[in-house]
Amino acid sequence: MSAPAAPHRVCPHCGQVNRVPDAKARDARCGACRQPLFTGEPAEVDTARLDRFLGRDQRPLLVDFWAPWCGPCRVMAPQFVEASRQLEPGMRLLKLDTQAHPDAGARFGIRGIPTMILFHQGREVARQSGAMSASDIMGWARQAAR
Repeated sequence: MSAPAAPHRVCPHCGQVNRVPDAKARDARCGACRQPLFTGEPAEVDTARLDRFLGRDQRPLLVDFWAPWCGPCRVMAPQFVEASRQLEPGMRLLKLDTQAHPDAGARFGIRGIPTMILFHQGREVARQSGAMSASDIMGWARQAAR
């Protein structure tokens, strides 16, 4: 019996799809742009890049839908960064600015921000609105990803 294929991981810098075994993911670099696949910080995405992640990345994706004018979003931003440091590379964390990309808010039914949506295999599996601490984000995401 052959070993399972390494999962697809989308590069947050150039969008290239890379196959990287779990054991090597933390230090992996993109085969196309040579940038690190995981930086310990959430990747900023637009709707096109989010679609690329949803369609190709095989790990759970936790997306923070936020806006720069939102006080709770600004409070949660460093918490989301800390959660990213702890959850990567098993889970990819992304940020999408709903002010810059209002179509995303409508498309994903965002009624209030910040809203986090956990996707797996391109489908929404859980949603949480309101600012959270890093430990609460990690606990909620891990529980929802099971």
